[in-house]
Amino acid sequence: MKTKAEFLRIMAVQAEMALATSVDNIPNVRIVNFYFSPDSNILYFATFRGNDKVKEIAANEKIAFSTIPHGGNEHVKAKGIAVKSRRTIFDLAEKFVEKIPDYQDTIDAAGKSLVLYEIKFDTAVVTLDLEHIRTIKL
Repeated sequence: MKTKAEFLRIMAVQAEMALATSVDNIPNVRIVNFYFSPDSNILYFATFRGNDKVKEIAANEKIAFSTIPHGGNEHVKAKGIAVKSRRTIFDLAEKFVEKIPDYQDTIDAAGKSLVLYEIKFDTAVVTLDLEHIRTIKL
């Protein structure tokens, strides 16, 4: 298994992830769309200003995520740090829309209300199936 290549493939084709936060030992998880930049090894997601995700990340920037497969069991999971990006959803609109064509509607309707986050992580677990699970260092 060429783990890095499989990691990059999964991150390019899967568009949703389960994002887990925890504040005061109370976990919370939700589904969000994402874009992963292979050049910078940064995962980006956008959310509405002032919602629970924003408040939870402000209280505790440590997160975990798992991509969501839509067939089979291929997925990537990791732990990292989420921070508000200096970039905006408009800066990465082309990348999000390339991956998720309907995302243009979200950007058009609510782009000014969205805040972009970056997740930085050093290692990831890549699962292809029950026999092919590897951890990689980025």
